[in-house]
Amino acid sequence: MRPQSLYSYFDSKHAIYDAMYAQGCRQFVAGQARWKTSGDALADLRMIGRYFVEFCTDDPVRFQLMFQRTIPGFEPSAASFAISVESLATLQAHLATLGIDDPAALDLFTALGMGLADQQISNDPGGDRWIRLIDTAAEMFFNHVALPLHHTLRSPTPQPEEQTT
Repeated sequence: MRPQSLYSYFDSKHAIYDAMYAQGCRQFVAGQARWKTSGDALADLRMIGRYFVEFCTDDPVRFQLMFQRTIPGFEPSAASFAISVESLATLQAHLATLGIDDPAALDLFTALGMGLADQQISNDPGGDRWIRLIDTAAEMFFNHVALPLHHTLRSPTPQPEEQTT
C-alpha cells in the first residue's frame, strides 16, 4: 500500500495509531479470556505475571504503543482506551477473587509487570534475563500483599477465657 491510500481509511497518523492501539488491547483482552486460573493465589499471580510480560515482549513495538506512550501527541480515543480499562478491570476482579482488593496492590502488581517487561525489552531483547524473574516477583508480591491478607482472613485462634479470682 502506498501511504496516500492509507488516508482513504484513516483521517490521520494518529487515527492509524489509535486503530493499532485498539487492536493490541483487543488481543490482550482475548488472552485474558484464556487465563486458566487455579484459585491458588500464588500460582495465579505467577500465571498472570507471565502472561503480561510475555505479551509485552512478544511485540515490543506494540508494548511501546500501548504502555509507554512514546508517540508525541498521541492519546488513544475514548473507545480504544475503554478496551484497556476493561482489561484492567478484569485483572482487578481476578485479584479480588484472591482476596486482593486494595487499589494500591493493583498498582504495585502492574508496576512489577511493567518493570520486568521494560527491562527485558530494553536490556535483553530476545533473551530471558528478566522473564526468569517473573515467578520471584510474584512471590515477593504475594508475601508482601496477599500472604498478610490470608493470615488476617483466617479465623482467629480461640483464646482461653481469662480466669477471674
